[in-house]
Amino acid sequence: MREAPLTWLYAPGDRPSVVAKALLAGADAVIVDLEDAVGQDRKEYARAATAELLSDTPAVPVHVRVNALDGPLADADLRAIAHLPGVSGLRLPKVTCPADVVRVAERSAPADGGAPALHALIESAVGLEHAFAIATAHPALHGLSLGEADLRADLGVRDDAGLDWSRARVVVAARAAGLAPPAQSVYADIRDIAGLTASCAHGRSLGFLGRAAIHPRQLPAIESAYLPTPEEIDHAEQIVKASTTESGALALPDGTFVDKAVVEGARRVLDLARRRP
Repeated sequence: MREAPLTWLYAPGDRPSVVAKALLAGADAVIVDLEDAVGQDRKEYARAATAELLSDTPAVPVHVRVNALDGPLADADLRAIAHLPGVSGLRLPKVTCPADVVRVAERSAPADGGAPALHALIESAVGLEHAFAIATAHPALHGLSLGEADLRADLGVRDDAGLDWSRARVVVAARAAGLAPPAQSVYADIRDIAGLTASCAHGRSLGFLGRAAIHPRQLPAIESAYLPTPEEIDHAEQIVKASTTESGALALPDGTFVDKAVVEGARRVLDLARRRP
């Protein structure tokens, strides 16, 4: 499995200067948005500007969020964007069923075969009910995540905790399908770094890995929250070291009982630790 980004930075497709700054902001990947961030009167301009920008390969991976799959703009987005050298993947909004993924994979596959990497955004109750089927719909699907603003509205959820079951559902669906752990949805208040940090810690406890951001100032908090602490690294090193001297289940000096699954978890912690600057 490829190393998954920890930080994804959104930028509106109709503002090329903002996209250019986003590419230099330090995010692991950038998402150019042709959907919610762009007004109806600027859709064509956003598509053309994004196509021009991604005619060359940028320094960091770039995904493009296309317009709603059931509307008239998605096909034009796919024709203009899908096979550009600077596009690392396509993010599909409001996916409700496996057929959405299959349809895009087939439409965007070149004549010599092989669709671009697809990433499905689940933003409704019906999409959530089909999460695992969506995650396994097509080999071109490389990622799954929630669009929490739309999902919150669809479910009528007021309290943030009301989304935790949905969050856990999409984490389980992604992992059951052999995909990387999902990244968290955006945190809307770009000034509330303390709140963002706490939210990331909660997301990490649910099994998410990394997060999408809407402003560069959010990136350090996301990265810090998702990288293991020195204490976690030390504990993981103890587990891995013990596993090389004993086979089967074993106990650490502090009495903690560990087995093969715990050792694999410790190795993942150490893999993440290598991303530290």
